[in-house]
Order: sequence, then C-alpha cells, then structure tokens
Amino acid sequence: MTWVSLGDVEERGAAPTYLCEVPAAGIETMKGNAVKYMLLIYQNTAAAAAMSEEEMGVLQNEAGEIWQELTKSGEWVSGAGLAPPAQAKAIRVRDGVAAVTDGPFSEAKEQLAGICIFETESLERAVEIAQRWPDARYWGVELREILGVAEA
Repeated sequence: MTWVSLGDVEERGAAPTYLCEVPAAGIETMKGNAVKYMLLIYQNTAAAAAMSEEEMGVLQNEAGEIWQELTKSGEWVSGAGLAPPAQAKAIRVRDGVAAVTDGPFSEAKEQLAGICIFETESLERAVEIAQRWPDARYWGVELREILGVAEA
C-alpha cells in the first residue's frame, strides 16, 4: 500500500484533509451484488481551523483507520480532499451565456470538503461506515448511492 497526502491545512488553507491509503495495483474491489456509494464529507472551514493540532490528529487518525479497514476488506474504491471553498468557481449558463463567479455555489457555513467512494453488500453497511466517519461527529456527512457506474 502507498500513503498519499490529500492536502495540508497550513500549506493550502483548506479544511482538514487526511492521508489516504491507495490500494496497490492489482487489488480488486468487491464485485457481485456490491453497490457503490459516495460519502460526501462536509466541514465548517473556520471551525476546523480552530481545532487544536491534537484534535485534528485524532480526527485524521480515525479516518486513516477506516481507510485501512475498507482497503483490507476490498470495499474502498477512491477518495480525495477538496481545495478550500474560497478557491471554487461557480458556473451558471443562462440563455447560452456563462457567468463564472469566485467562491462556492452555496453560502452555507458547512461546505463540501472531500469525498470517499466505497462499495458494500448492503445499505446498512454503508450507513455504518458513514456513521463512523469522524467528520459526522463535528459537521456532517451525506451518503448517496452511485447510479449507472460504467465498468472499465
């Protein structure tokens, strides 16, 4: 396995992101009746920045433990942290004219900070994973089934 950094809070000013264990080449994910789910991870950037280094370390370690578990079980598919909302561009096209504005589409305090994709044999298992994700205790996560996934 290879550990890759998905971001650095101090370096980029982003909401906290985590180290992600990337499965080695050739490791298969689940097949058969497994369903792919996307876990949308929301964070309040200001609240996350106010966390102590120790608190952030605990959060990151918990996420890392879940990544290891999902990788070993073959449920992990992919995941990534996102750049901070201030770096977002909102694009809207009306009557063929594009309007591009700086910042996130939503004015909410909690913004999308990252995603995880995993596949499980049941919705119950997917919900169990989502409930354990550390960001769920501080801000929130959203679980959605991925529809119509084309296999390579």
